[in-house]
Amino acid sequence: MVEQNEPLLSDILRAASDPTRRAILTLLAQEGATRVTDLATHYDMSLNSVSKHIKVLERAGLVTRKTAGRVHLIEVNIEPLKEIDLWFSRLRSIWDMRLEALETLLTKEPDNE
Repeated sequence: MVEQNEPLLSDILRAASDPTRRAILTLLAQEGATRVTDLATHYDMSLNSVSKHIKVLERAGLVTRKTAGRVHLIEVNIEPLKEIDLWFSRLRSIWDMRLEALETLLTKEPDNE
């Protein structure tokens, strides 16, 4: 079985659990690298609040920051999402086995005893 980085998975899920952070990820995926100030215009909150959300996403590795002088460009990084996919694939395989066992049980001919 492939080892999974549980702390990383927890960080990713925690970061993606907030609707604002998911919206930021979606916006970055759609528009590409964006300045922090431009991101903030999409939300009814302060620039400081948006920056805090971005820092959470950075810690989870879901976004990267490129700095050119005073301009900070934020870019989505979908690589960590593979951790979530791996976790879900394991859950799917468990459920597939359980459903196959149930199907075997349900289609089994009853004993005539």
